[in-house]
Amino acid sequence: MVKLEQIRAIVIAVLGLGEDGIDLDENSALLGAIPEFDSMAVVSILTTIEDQYDVFVEDDEISAETFETLGTLHQFVIEKLAA
Repeated sequence: MVKLEQIRAIVIAVLGLGEDGIDLDENSALLGAIPEFDSMAVVSILTTIEDQYDVFVEDDEISAETFETLGTLHQFVIEKLAA
């Protein structure tokens, strides 16, 4: 099962947050709260998740709620892997 720390590591790496990302937790807001988290970041994060977990994410599976918090993104990945 994918851990929150793994999703946090993806977000930190893709956004280039470095030490600033260490404090991200389950309730940390993403979309709209982190300046680096733009539409290109969404695509890059999804591509990384697809590559790392060998899944394919359809466009209609994604919504703003998916990227609301680190926890909602983590839950999305868990559900995607369970499908």
